[in-house]
Amino acid sequence: MPVAIIESLDHEGRGVAHVDGKVIFVEGALPREKVEFSSYRKRSSFEQASLSRVLRASAQRAEPACKFYGICGGCSMQHAELGAQVATKQRVLEDALKRIAKVTVGSIYPAIYGPAWGYRSRARIGVRSIPKKGGVLVGFHEKKSSYIADMSSCEILPPKVSALLPALRVLIAQLSAPDRIPQVELAMGDRIVLALRNLLPFTKKDIALLLAFGEQHGVCMWQQPGGPETVMPLRADESRFLEYTLPEFDLRLQFRPTDFTQVNVDINRLLIRRAMQLLDPQPGERIADLFCGLGNFSLPIARLGAQVVGVEGSQALVARAADNAALNGLSARSRFEVANLFDATPHSLRALGPLDKMLIDPPREGAVSVVKALDAQSPRRIVYVSCNPATLARDAAILVHDKGYVMRGAGVANMFPHTSHVESIALFERV
Repeated sequence: MPVAIIESLDHEGRGVAHVDGKVIFVEGALPREKVEFSSYRKRSSFEQASLSRVLRASAQRAEPACKFYGICGGCSMQHAELGAQVATKQRVLEDALKRIAKVTVGSIYPAIYGPAWGYRSRARIGVRSIPKKGGVLVGFHEKKSSYIADMSSCEILPPKVSALLPALRVLIAQLSAPDRIPQVELAMGDRIVLALRNLLPFTKKDIALLLAFGEQHGVCMWQQPGGPETVMPLRADESRFLEYTLPEFDLRLQFRPTDFTQVNVDINRLLIRRAMQLLDPQPGERIADLFCGLGNFSLPIARLGAQVVGVEGSQALVARAADNAALNGLSARSRFEVANLFDATPHSLRALGPLDKMLIDPPREGAVSVVKALDAQSPRRIVYVSCNPATLARDAAILVHDKGYVMRGAGVANMFPHTSHVESIALFERV
């Protein structure tokens, strides 16, 4: 069995070693560990491998809390202490900025921490009816596989939802067409919603079973017979909206189970606080919130006294943002528009009117069209919230080297503990 000394972790949380001139990526290994490994993919310059045995363990090694860790593909870093996980994510961010953007960060912000377990308030839980594996399986995909892991609990789901997985498995097996239910959408706000994607209409018996399950376990049962817009409660008298709060800003935001919201409520609140500290909205200022969603950052900006212009590609989310502004008495300080920001131009940005500051919160693809479209009239301060260090670094390179901005600081938020996902925030100011 080959042996390696692990030197570092890569952006996916794998141990990196060099053996006989080749780079070896060892899943489950930590820096400074001596390990035996087994390669499952070999190329001329690198190999991907599984950990076979730890010969010398790191002081940062932790015992995984989940008994399905290594089988389920949802988590990849439970074997590392939380502090080591966050330090790795900070290094991934710094390496991307140095290597791709070639910028010097003015300040490294303290990492934003939150609860390590039971944090996930949104999840898409897979369902498969496989008689050879005992009937219906409910859970996340297996590691490196499209199969559903045979699991009875999940440590990153809220405890109440985790405890429901076996009962949910029994429930779905009792329905008229369990093989036509591919997933269950979990959404939590002021209540817990389980929305079943049903490719065939539910029968009256199905609906009775689902409602009885919801009543017994204190959850709301919904169905989604078509696209995301078709999601609806099975109880006719139930509100079609959930709600989450931002107490620091005295805000209530309504959403539908299939709307995009952050999965980690605690980290979202702390991230908004950090963003508002960096953006520093002031009465009389006009601030753009690009990729604004349902108003997660827009409404705190308006609450602090500035005029906000929110822009988003989804008509449904723009309508939701406007409704949330009205719900919180902020319609006079906010305006929301539908636009494809991946096709942004200098003309489309100037059409938003004069802007003092800007917040950008794009998906993984980043905001390259937006930053390329900035000109001499662009905002003096930009706060960029990112879920992909590589695209943040690419866009930072344009802002710094082409658009005259300085990167004042950057840091990570541990939005997804025990995974390699890196959420970060950065501040740019025009020189």
